[in-house]
Amino acid sequence: MLIAGVQANAMELGKYGTFSFKKMQDNVYIMHGPVTSPNVENEGFMNNPAIIEGKHGLIVVDPGGSYNVGKKVLAEIERVSKKPILATINTHKHGDHWFANKALLEKYPKLKIYAHANMIEAVRGGEAQKWYDILNGLTKNLKGTDHEFPYPNIALKDGDKIEIDGERFRVFHPAKAHTDTDLIILHENSRTLFLGDNVMKGRLGAFDASSSIYGNIETLEKLLKENDYKLYVPGHGPSGGRDETIMPYLTYLKTVAKWSKKAYDDDLEAYEVKPQARKELKGYEQWDGISYALGRHLQKAYDEVAMQDDDEE
Repeated sequence: MLIAGVQANAMELGKYGTFSFKKMQDNVYIMHGPVTSPNVENEGFMNNPAIIEGKHGLIVVDPGGSYNVGKKVLAEIERVSKKPILATINTHKHGDHWFANKALLEKYPKLKIYAHANMIEAVRGGEAQKWYDILNGLTKNLKGTDHEFPYPNIALKDGDKIEIDGERFRVFHPAKAHTDTDLIILHENSRTLFLGDNVMKGRLGAFDASSSIYGNIETLEKLLKENDYKLYVPGHGPSGGRDETIMPYLTYLKTVAKWSKKAYDDDLEAYEVKPQARKELKGYEQWDGISYALGRHLQKAYDEVAMQDDDEE
């Protein structure tokens, strides 16, 4: 009866259907958002909020992209458990992952919000307003998110270990991958690895000036050589085992890097190899954003190759 009730009252997003938390293993629950870019109909919700249930309370990872989304996610959290939320951990600076902190803070004003020190500096330095403007323009659903922004309040660094309500976490910070503010979070109790946007599956996002396609590749290749955890949770798209979660995105990035390097070596512009790259990536045609993201990613990787070449001269 409870399961049926949860399904009947789950978070609804128009043509995208209903969304609720699913128990993935042990005490870990994931709500997998739609694999699409932010728009009016999805209300800016497309990431993968997570709950870790401790003995006395809950820890939330990346609650979502606005105050309004956060209220809906909070309602879904309370269908899973009535225990209080003790803390949340944010994976990186992009607002679609952390703006929903606002709704959690409204109910729990003393909430501990963890993030990498670089993220805290970046969002306080202008990235929050930048992402507010982007998401508000695309979704028209950011009312109540600002004034003031729900900034993280506890800084973490690479290798830090924290324990909350008996739940043990270890965090890793790739120097420069999806951004330079990323945390990869290991929940040691369940051996679940939260990858943030260092991995996406089913959609493609942006690489800004703080990112590195080659750094992202290096990060994922290292993960493939390390411990095989029980569950891998990408920033967007379905969770799963190590290879099924990491390899599709890693293959995409390595293909982008290969064709960008070829363009540079052959004295071509990045856009000139886009047809060949897209042909090789024909299995990604259904990934959201492929039509416009591929060209930008090729240019980003091309610029990294050119910069490395300049440094070596």
